[in-house]
Amino acid sequence: MPIPAPIPAPTVPRLLVVGGTGRLGRLLRRAWMAPGGAGALRALHPVWQARAEGQGGDILFDPLTAPAAFARAAAAADVVLNLAGVVSGTADQLADNRRLALAAAAAAAVAGVPLLQASSAAVYGAQAGRLSEDGPTQPAAPYGQAKLAAEEALEALAPADRGPAIVQLRIGNVAGADALLGRPAPAEGRVLDIFPDGRAPRRSYIGPQALAEALARLVRLLAGGIAVPGRINLALPGAVGMDALLRAAGATWARRPAPAGAIPEVTLDVARALALDLIPETPAQAAAIVADLATLPPMQAPR
Repeated sequence: MPIPAPIPAPTVPRLLVVGGTGRLGRLLRRAWMAPGGAGALRALHPVWQARAEGQGGDILFDPLTAPAAFARAAAAADVVLNLAGVVSGTADQLADNRRLALAAAAAAAVAGVPLLQASSAAVYGAQAGRLSEDGPTQPAAPYGQAKLAAEEALEALAPADRGPAIVQLRIGNVAGADALLGRPAPAEGRVLDIFPDGRAPRRSYIGPQALAEALARLVRLLAGGIAVPGRINLALPGAVGMDALLRAAGATWARRPAPAGAIPEVTLDVARALALDLIPETPAQAAAIVADLATLPPMQAPR
């Protein structure tokens, strides 16, 4: 569907990135630093939040214990992007995903600015076919369950507590933030599960620079007053094999039969992201995803 003509946005929208010093935040920061980046990246002013000195943040506050500081930082932005979250730990630690999402919603509502809340493809669990934002969710692991609980908490907010807009971003695997390409090979070497059809796991992926571009385009829409869907799958079209990614990266691995419960494929339906012109129409290619990650500039030392 065609995108409505935008209301003129601020010349350079200001984006408050909460959780900006985490693994994904650091990747995105490097993407925004990349020379010769696409126009949407250049036309954005990100401000990176950290909890403590020495972590490389532009602004310091704890999202859970400093609501007033959070609200002041949000008020100085045009859009808030909440990347803060917990990927593993106890049930109470994982419950911080819900608490952090609610804290971000409260700050954005007080400031009167839209919130982009980072969720995950993990909320879909083990389901076949293209997974749509309006389809069922059945997370199979505690992390996915915690991210879904965070989504549900935001969707249960009363209109007065929601602010201008809350957009849940169900992000696919991000090259460099994942266990496959984002960590050195273990001492015993990499191992890939192989399913009875002879294939390795397949996932919807996106490179950090492609993700940064998509987020920048979305920020421009929201800053321009454009209404967008409340849930958006964010990845490149299609799915890629983890073996193809390792092959493109020049890595080696061993094969093992996939254990019971392993998920062979997670393919996101990205029609909404395509309709909003957030991502290219070209299906995901392993070589391009690996190149996206490999050409990131180095991270600057914390100030």
